[in-house]
Amino acid sequence: MQVVVRDNNVDQALRALKKKLQREGVFREMKLRNYYEKPSEKKARQKAEAVRRARKLARKRAQREGGLAAPGRPTAPRPGAPAR
Repeated sequence: MQVVVRDNNVDQALRALKKKLQREGVFREMKLRNYYEKPSEKKARQKAEAVRRARKLARKRAQREGGLAAPGRPTAPRPGAPAR
């Protein structure tokens, strides 16, 4: 991995490095390798992660196809809420 330092701006290069490491999953892997994980726990974690990814993908797909409203936006006005 390589990060270019421009104009002696080390802070900006450090931020870029951290972003690259985060994207690659290095921090997450270091955290997981910090302690021993039993094979059964590892299997359960990986299964839970797969389910989470599948649900997220299905949610995004449904949102793209118009089945769901975008998150954070109410679909109908709440009763008693002031009109905009």
